[in-house]
Amino acid sequence: MSSDALKRAPAVVTLSSLFPHAGEPAAGIFIRERMFRVAQNLPLTVVAPRPWFPGQSLIRRVRPNWRPPAVSQERMQGIDVLRPRFLAAPGVLRLLDAASLARAALPVLRALRQAGRLDLLDAHFAWPDGVAAAWLGRRLGVPVCVTLRGTEVPLARHAGRRARMVRALDQVDCVLSVAGALLEHVRALGACPRREEVVGNGVDIERFRPMNRTEARRRLGLPADARVLIGVGGLCERKGFHRVLDILPDLIAREPRLHYLVAGGASGEGDWGPRLRTQAEALGIGAHVHFLGRVASDELRWPLSAADLFVLATRNEGWANVFLEAMACGLPVVTTDVGGNAEVLSDARLGHIVAFGDARGLATAIEAALAAEWPRDYIRQHAEANAWETRVQRLVQIFEDLHWQARASLTCPIEPRVGVRSA
Repeated sequence: MSSDALKRAPAVVTLSSLFPHAGEPAAGIFIRERMFRVAQNLPLTVVAPRPWFPGQSLIRRVRPNWRPPAVSQERMQGIDVLRPRFLAAPGVLRLLDAASLARAALPVLRALRQAGRLDLLDAHFAWPDGVAAAWLGRRLGVPVCVTLRGTEVPLARHAGRRARMVRALDQVDCVLSVAGALLEHVRALGACPRREEVVGNGVDIERFRPMNRTEARRRLGLPADARVLIGVGGLCERKGFHRVLDILPDLIAREPRLHYLVAGGASGEGDWGPRLRTQAEALGIGAHVHFLGRVASDELRWPLSAADLFVLATRNEGWANVFLEAMACGLPVVTTDVGGNAEVLSDARLGHIVAFGDARGLATAIEAALAAEWPRDYIRQHAEANAWETRVQRLVQIFEDLHWQARASLTCPIEPRVGVRSA
């Protein structure tokens, strides 16, 4: 290895099958926000394998938002994003996703390795990306870091996936997690990572900041004296917008000025938009519920600033960036006690946590939050303490440590012959 190679910064390749593109601009946006900031310190390439199987375009005739097509290669904010496709048939064959993804990514990663653009593999989600990355790292002779992001909880219910995830997390060089609760979860499954650390998501405190409430409400056509709730996220079952709609009639009966802003659109988990609109009308609260559609990140501070309270009755989360985005705009939060939510709301001065599925508790928490005087400057300061800059500094340190440790222990650059375990 040349002295120049020893001195240069390690080249990182992010491997994630969830990553934004024109067809799904919000998919994996938290990964892009994190890693594109890392790219300001270390060379970065993104490999975002896209699931495919013959005839899937026919399914889109019935489900237009299902696996929207994406270009195979693009340059995004100066970063190369490569999208090899991998065979991913619906149903029980999804158990083959990790092996299929690994085989599809291998030639792309090998070319990057030969070009000096891959020193460390950074995978997001234990399944299928983390399992694939564990094999790819051995094959290519590079250290691997896997970040847990929350899907590990529901996906581990399947014994086959669970076993593969545990084995992969034991094999990789480092397991990061956006929340301590996720590390506890994989340990309970039997995983014993060699190195582990919690590095939560961050927030862009310049993009998300309090705006003038009167102007924000004027833009949305809301009365100046309204009491306003807001929820942001993909319109799918998991995010729980329907759970908030269910309790709104009683809340509105007691507070007629109450309005609910729903910011979000179809996601890879489905499109509940039409169902939610129908539900609001059936409950007789259509005039109080405002569907804003998908709001661009640069504009989201306006509806957040128009609100009094952020509410998300979610079924599962890792570390929800949107909580910090709301707090950066001075909003207290009411959410469910799942995943890493309690770690984001680490102080009673930031909001209320309620048990998932407790509709009465959710309603009580919302009413109490609307009646309270919140320390909004403190809430903003909490967001500032979780700015991306702090997170990225730590990530860069971890990636550099893993790279140099691998170089120090390297005795033979030959690729080991290791087979992919597919089922």
